[in-house]
Amino acid sequence: MKEFTSCKAAMKYCIDNKYFAVAHLYKDDKPMDMHIHDCYEIYYSISGGKQFLIDNRFYDIVPGDIFFINQFESHYLSQVDTGIHERIVLSIYPDYLQSLSSANTDLSRCFTYRDDGITHKLHFDTEMSKRFIYLIHKITDANGFGEDLTGQCALTELMVFVNKIFYENCHSAQTINPAANHAQVDDILTYINQNISEELSLENLSSHFYLSSSYLCRIFKSTTGTTINKYITARRITIAKSLLTEGYSVTDACEKCGFNDYSNFLKSFTKAVGISPKKYAQFNS
Repeated sequence: MKEFTSCKAAMKYCIDNKYFAVAHLYKDDKPMDMHIHDCYEIYYSISGGKQFLIDNRFYDIVPGDIFFINQFESHYLSQVDTGIHERIVLSIYPDYLQSLSSANTDLSRCFTYRDDGITHKLHFDTEMSKRFIYLIHKITDANGFGEDLTGQCALTELMVFVNKIFYENCHSAQTINPAANHAQVDDILTYINQNISEELSLENLSSHFYLSSSYLCRIFKSTTGTTINKYITARRITIAKSLLTEGYSVTDACEKCGFNDYSNFLKSFTKAVGISPKKYAQFNS
């Protein structure tokens, strides 16, 4: 199976073919801005990452960390090293992964189980990392006769492996351990997510936190790597995708996720997701 050297190309292949794709990335592949996409993502850090923002949670990154991100979660590498930034990103189309699951084994559990206290992140020790890399190579080395079945078997084996570790961590009272960040920004993120359906203008946020607009923008950008408006828009689109998948109308999704302007919602959603809300609902409800 082809190993991609561009995350965007791998995700496009995954979504277009409703399949899966592996990308091995270095510093020459520029990290994306805050984004969402219609596939599951496993991010495995080899070197160079520093901080991940997934929805409203910050995570420090060290080699051996692995992250599980679903199609409704906005995410962004808010800090990276200027030198080598090596990682493996595995993109999987949700319906394809579901087809590999059984009645007793849900291979999408690591992407969908999000009860309180459950983190997006695990850390692999040396032996776990070796096993993960071995299975990735088993996928990408598959070629010639039986390539599809060999790759599918290797992917199934990998997903059983990571889900078993995820399951064990979920039942060992593991708690969230976010990166140490400015306490004010943590409060701002919490407030935004608790009030995402309300008006969240910069003026309202400044008034609520008794901070000047310029200071608020400065500490948010320096901590998260993105602007307040971009973060709010990404979160609202993430929620809209989830609502549309649940069967809500486009109008209801627009209102419930906090967009007070329908045309702005259509424009923002289409730009972020690649298709209109109506088409997204048709394909995913």
